[in-house]
Amino acid sequence: MILQPIRSVGVLGGGAWATALAITAVRAGRSVKLWARSISTVAAIKDRRENPRYLPGVTLDAGIGATAHLAEVVGADALILAVPAQSVRAVAGVVAKLAVPGTPLIIAAKGLERGNNKRLSQVVGEVAPRLVPAVLSGPGFAAEVARGLPTAVTVAAADEAVAATLALALQNPAFRPYAETDVIGVEIGGAVKNVLAIAAGIVTARRLGAGALAALVARGFAELRRLAEALGGRPETLMGLSGLGDLVLTCSSPQSRNFSYGVVLGEGGTPDAGHPLAEGVYTAAAAQTLARRFHVDMPIVDAVASVLGKEISVDRAIDSLMARPLKRETE
Repeated sequence: MILQPIRSVGVLGGGAWATALAITAVRAGRSVKLWARSISTVAAIKDRRENPRYLPGVTLDAGIGATAHLAEVVGADALILAVPAQSVRAVAGVVAKLAVPGTPLIIAAKGLERGNNKRLSQVVGEVAPRLVPAVLSGPGFAAEVARGLPTAVTVAAADEAVAATLALALQNPAFRPYAETDVIGVEIGGAVKNVLAIAAGIVTARRLGAGALAALVARGFAELRRLAEALGGRPETLMGLSGLGDLVLTCSSPQSRNFSYGVVLGEGGTPDAGHPLAEGVYTAAAAQTLARRFHVDMPIVDAVASVLGKEISVDRAIDSLMARPLKRETE
């Protein structure tokens, strides 16, 4: 499939990541309009050139328009869907009724849909079959991207030409997207790393040491890779930005909502006390279900899901992981 050059981009979402991607698209030379549900967010962008709730202190380029009316955004050459993972179905379903068939829809959320355990591109395929789904994932925090710090990500679409066109449309001197066709690998990498970041936050809060954290990341990456391969993803994809790169970032910084949520759990907080936008909370049970369905061993994900489900305590989860039968590292 050959896309026309991308001159305009519509960003769907009013959060930090949506705002950062709108800034990125403007820096890439695109005409940009952002849609947000919140009237106050739209007003702040228009009047103060800022999103004070989600991205305080960052001045937005004058080229970014803002609206609370979805119909004013969906006519763009390409759309970026940057709403929470559990809102993708609802928003994409509305967009499907308004957008021009064949419009690329870049999913910038990372997660699995709660209840049916589906990847977000599968969700979009169901509710917006006439749009062209793509996925943007990789190591990047919204505040850093918005401030123009160097960032590299992956843009994946089933069609190589589509992925390349979208990557080119978002490229600017500080933002480097790599085109990829392994949508499954990119999505699973972005989703499961959130669960592992919760575990990393627990390890950090319990002061189990740098060695324990390194072991968690290494063994967690093995779990992530096994699941992606079982679903049809390519192992080399997981070795890249959307797999290992994103995992290392989110397992090592309090800027990660999932890591911070894990810290709360590790400090004795209940699963109900964490960050409401920690996507790993919803993805844990979904990843666990997929792993069991495809006979993939994922003990760290199992432990996190059990803690979140209030089936076991954090201490018991740690003890159970350390007491697992010995085996070869590659098994």
